[in-house]
Amino acid sequence: MKKYSREHQWVESKGEKAYLGITEFAAKQLGDIVFVELPAINDQFAVGEVIARVESVKSSSEIYCPVSGEVLAIKEELEDAPEMLNADPEGEVWIAEIRLENPKELDELMTKEEYIAGLSN
Repeated sequence: MKKYSREHQWVESKGEKAYLGITEFAAKQLGDIVFVELPAINDQFAVGEVIARVESVKSSSEIYCPVSGEVLAIKEELEDAPEMLNADPEGEVWIAEIRLENPKELDELMTKEEYIAGLSN
């Protein structure tokens, strides 16, 4: 199940691994994404640290890590096709796969319903 942060990231855990991406709302707000700066494999991140940067024709945005962990893999295709994030932000297009350092941090994140409700406030 996906969990969501107030900073418009999602994380989907699969055992001790998790996939991180941006929400559909974030992708729409950014507009046409033209560049993604991905983290390096083996980099460690704590909750709230900048894990990636996304640039669009409208603006630039930092992507914050919603959970602590080590980067195991990155979606390399984003380097040549950053627009993939616009096409499928909450589907098969993720930014990084991380090894969860503390799975209990997932409990601090929102469900999709809570996230959507927060958008209208």
